[in-house]
Amino acid sequence: MGTAGNAAMSRPHRRVSVCFRAFPATRWVAAARYTAHMSSSAPARILVVDDDPALRDLLAEYLDANGFAVEAVGDGAAMRRALGQGMPDAIVLDLMLPGEDGLSLARDLRTHSAVPILMLSARGEEIDRVVGLEVGADDYLAKPFGPRELLARLRALLRRASGSAHSNAVTAKSADEQATERRFGPFVLDLEAHRLLRAGVEVRLTGAEFDLLRIFTERPNRVLSRDDLVDRLKGFARDPFDRSIDIRVTRLRRKIETDPAAPAYVRTIRGEGYLFNPRGEAT
Repeated sequence: MGTAGNAAMSRPHRRVSVCFRAFPATRWVAAARYTAHMSSSAPARILVVDDDPALRDLLAEYLDANGFAVEAVGDGAAMRRALGQGMPDAIVLDLMLPGEDGLSLARDLRTHSAVPILMLSARGEEIDRVVGLEVGADDYLAKPFGPRELLARLRALLRRASGSAHSNAVTAKSADEQATERRFGPFVLDLEAHRLLRAGVEVRLTGAEFDLLRIFTERPNRVLSRDDLVDRLKGFARDPFDRSIDIRVTRLRRKIETDPAAPAYVRTIRGEGYLFNPRGEAT
């Protein structure tokens, strides 16, 4: 493992360079271990799936040093075997894997699990991010990336998945915000159990989808701009060209709307943002 200030690893056939910019590798792992030692909480279980052995080992070591329980594998088959032993709390999944790629694995996983997925890829174009998010990834991180950014994004996903992400602002909460259940149409959003029911049957949501719906139900019949939603969703950076919010709205509509092309609950207000109508009146 190198110790240069901009430690880098590359894989020639992919032309990927993953830079850990903040510290030499030995120093940031040591610093992370000190931080992890200060926490007594049970470690979250992370599954790392990447076919680059050097990167895979470095990610596993870094996350382990930050207090996570890490299992690292190199391909889709090994990932499926690991999942057969128990579902982790989050998955760090490389897009370009030998055999079955990350998109296919994420798409299949979403048919039966809402486990948070952080997708990694050397391909950072918008279309690649859009496709990754469309198939079910909760976040997308382009290589090269810094270890602190990876850690921040992963922690944000875990907070959303556990329903423990709360605003630090001390403000008076409305009755809608204080309620533990929010009802609209045939749906019940249970904030304590962190699930959505439709006529008593659970509708599987990812952590990001749940948080987005929670925000909408807190502010019914109000227009929320994309910036408003970004501000309220932890772990999102403000980027005027990023369509991540729109993608998440599209995914949410597929799960709650009778006709996602003519939404009755989450309506688009052109040029302004989105409006949640709990009465389910289509426009």
